[in-house]
Amino acid sequence: MVHPQDLLEQYYSRLIHGEHRAPLTVATYTGEIRLFLDWLAETQVCLETADTLSLVRYLERRRTRDRISSRTTAKIIAALRSFFRFIIDEHIRTDNPAGILESPRRGIRLPPVLTRESVEQVLGLIDTSTPWGLRNRALYELIYSAGLRVSEAVSLNLRDIMFSEELIIVRGKGNKERFAIFGEEAASWLKRYLMEARPQLAGSKQSSALFISRIGRRLSRKGMWKTYAQTTAPVGVSSKLHTLRHTFATDLLAGGADLRSVQELLGHADLTTTQIYTHVDSSLLKEQHRHYMPKLWVDGRYRSDPESRG
Repeated sequence: MVHPQDLLEQYYSRLIHGEHRAPLTVATYTGEIRLFLDWLAETQVCLETADTLSLVRYLERRRTRDRISSRTTAKIIAALRSFFRFIIDEHIRTDNPAGILESPRRGIRLPPVLTRESVEQVLGLIDTSTPWGLRNRALYELIYSAGLRVSEAVSLNLRDIMFSEELIIVRGKGNKERFAIFGEEAASWLKRYLMEARPQLAGSKQSSALFISRIGRRLSRKGMWKTYAQTTAPVGVSSKLHTLRHTFATDLLAGGADLRSVQELLGHADLTTTQIYTHVDSSLLKEQHRHYMPKLWVDGRYRSDPESRG
């Protein structure tokens, strides 16, 4: 029997080099399998003989101990299926006990969005008199203007910006490249950041990264989340940095953009992923209707009976 750590390293290598999975997927799957292998050792269940019932018991343990959501449960099941396919290919066993596990149904979870006024309020609070404040303003403006994922903004390099065309080359999930468009406001703040702030942050260090930290290194996702949380706290705006991307997509659809164009701009592989924003836009319309025509709503539901409306 291969040692669990060696097995995990081989599985990691397969995901990276054999299946060319996205880095975040690799991190999620290997993390979940590490927890699963620890549970096997703790309960003295052999990997070669673990059956579907064993996996059900493991999932139940995670639900009760870690209070995982249905979304996380689905990710764990996907990781287990992937891992046991690897185990079969390694000739450790011949069946996949995770194959018949049913993933929980995922309800439509509307992504949070901000109003344009809230976005302007948050961005206007940033103290741009400091190099890092100017960097943050340029960073948030670009995420909002181009609809970037946080991981995409982190991976941007200086050579990826084309100011004359107002385009950037973005590396999305699965390391797929696409062009993203940014507006004049984001361009203005980016130019100021590059001329005034970045040289101070970089100092004598050389870096190809567009956004860098106070010590001249590529800015991390955690660093970006932390600074955004510190920015929004004073105004009581409950949102995460990724909310700017959601707001970008919703604003486009509200402005009349077609769904296929929004899909391309967001870098979604599947149109159904983009369709979630049509639900967001619909919910915003309902809120406006409920606010201005309250007599047509009873207990949060629309009065469908004409007679009940008098």
